[in-house]
Formats: sequence, C-alpha cells, structure tokens
Amino acid sequence: MDRSDSPQPYLTGAVPGIGGRMRVAPEDFQVEERPLYLPCGEGEHLYIKVTKRLLSTPDLVRRISSTVGVKAQGIGTAGLKDARAVTTQMLSLHGVTPDRLARLKPDEQILAIEVLGRHRNRLRPGHHAGNRFRLVIRDVAAHAAEAVPAVLDELSRRGVPNYFGPQRQGRTGENYRIGVELLTDQVRRNKMSRAKRMWYLNAFQSHLFNLILAKRLDRIDRILAGDWAIKMENGACFLVEDAGKEQPRADRFEISPTGILFGSRVSWAGGEPGEIERSVVTAEGATPEGLTEAAKTCGFRGERRSLRVPLVELDWKLDGSVLTLSFSLPPGAYATSVLREVMKGPDFT
Repeated sequence: MDRSDSPQPYLTGAVPGIGGRMRVAPEDFQVEERPLYLPCGEGEHLYIKVTKRLLSTPDLVRRISSTVGVKAQGIGTAGLKDARAVTTQMLSLHGVTPDRLARLKPDEQILAIEVLGRHRNRLRPGHHAGNRFRLVIRDVAAHAAEAVPAVLDELSRRGVPNYFGPQRQGRTGENYRIGVELLTDQVRRNKMSRAKRMWYLNAFQSHLFNLILAKRLDRIDRILAGDWAIKMENGACFLVEDAGKEQPRADRFEISPTGILFGSRVSWAGGEPGEIERSVVTAEGATPEGLTEAAKTCGFRGERRSLRVPLVELDWKLDGSVLTLSFSLPPGAYATSVLREVMKGPDFT
C-alpha cells in the first residue's frame, strides 16, 4: 500500500500562525490528568498521585517497581505522559502499603507523591476524564494579539480537529507501514508480543483516520446522512438517517461525526461519509472489506473516533512575546492538535 502524502490541513488555515518556541524548559509544558473516579477506600490496589519532571511514564513505573518492590505488571496507569514536561498522573500499586511506598523519595524528577487511598480495581488505560494543560510558547510573532483569539474562537465553536499526534508514528513517521505489513504477514505477527503487534496495527489505523479527517475538515462540525455520530457524553454511536434533524445537536456539541478505526466489528459509514472513507482506503491500496477481513485474522475489533473534540476551560495570556495557554481536552486527544492550529509552521505540516 502506498502512502498518500497529503499534509494534515489546518481548520484555521485562514489565520496566520504565530510561530514561537515550545518546551524551552520542562515547566513550559504542564499536564494534569483528571481522574475518572477516586479510590473507594478498600481493596488490594493503593492509588497514588505523582507529579514528575523529565520522566516518562514507563520510566516512572520502572522506578517505582525497583524502589518499592512491586512487579511492573502490578502497577496500573490511566495514560502515558510526556517525558519533556511536568506532569501529574494517578497510578495504582497492587499489594503495596503506604509504609513501603515511603521508600520512594521526592527528588529532581519525582517532585511530589500523594497517597489517595485503596481501591478494588487496577487502574487501566483510558480510566481518566481527560487532561488539563498549561503551555508556554515563547518568541511568538507580533500579530499574536490578533491571531490567537481568532484561532481559539473558531476552535471553541467548531471543535479541535481530533488528529492523532505524531507519537503514534515514531521517529521516522512510518510505524504505520509495519502495521500494513503485519495485516498479511502472520509469521511476522507471531514473532511479536501482542502489545507490540497492536502498537503497529494501531499506527496504521490512526494513519487512515488522519487522512479521513483531513478530507472532512471543512465540515468537521456538520452531520451528514450515513455518518456514525458519537454522543459526546458517553461515547455511544448511532447511524444518522436524517442529517437535518441531528445537526442542532451537533451545534450544541452533544454529538459529532466520526471516522473509522477499522476492525473486525466496527461499521463503516454510509452515504457520502462512506464514500470518503472508501476513497482514503482505496488510495492506500486497500478496500474496507479487505481491512475488515484482515482485522478478523489479527484479532482486533476497531471503533469509531470523533472527528473533533471540545476545547474547554480555556484561558490565555499574552505577555510581550510569551503566550501562556491553558485548556482541557478529553481522553485520547492531543494538545498538539491545539498547538498546531495556533502556531502552524514546519513542525505542524
């Protein structure tokens, strides 16, 4: 399958980017994970909240494992957080008591540790309510005072394009190519762990999704007949028959159109949305039917993903050439999707 080398377009392309520099210091990129629930007070898992600096989530897990004496498999997390940042997230530790946790001392990387209490269940990926970001962009362009409110207003009204971030594709940007090969190469699949295999297959799913989103970008907030629309409050999807009837709900951000993350059980769109999905897949040298069958062989179901996400709890301040931007996003959304619309430039094409 050959790649369609179309850059991801901007929703706010008519507004010039402000440029600037990110992550001059780790404190310029701060993330606080919002818990989906708090521990109930009893159970085998000790829930803690950790604030870390210049430390990835996998490295944090390894550090806790070796210091506290708990297997890495017994440590649960709700999401992966950046290393080049200051981040706060919740973890669950199986069979660990607070006195054993006391072996883990704050330092220049682990800034703070808070015991939240015990819970019956392990913390699992996706078990959070989203993330709160505080980002600092330095050396922005002189027209930032006009450009920033124009961009943020459109994102607030229409939604943030829910592109998958570049992390999925690795340093070369081509993890998806391995995913393509794994769909039909059982021998190679069998040599990999399930986690590694799914990482590459997910990379191909996200690659196709980004291409589909790019083709729908000018109508990211419009519901079309044949869409599978998602209810923003609970993630449930339904097939749209009467687009005019459903559009007011989209205007209120109660529902949104979706794109496919192909799999063995997920439904492809119909009507014009289905034609768009098929055209993208065809350009990559595949067919919807072929991808569905390959997913059955590889053993993953797939899902629908919203084409947009709400930008909430928004606040910003421009002090000279320094922009401080704060906002919250739901689980699975990337702060880079906001930054690329504000900054634009070669790093976001």
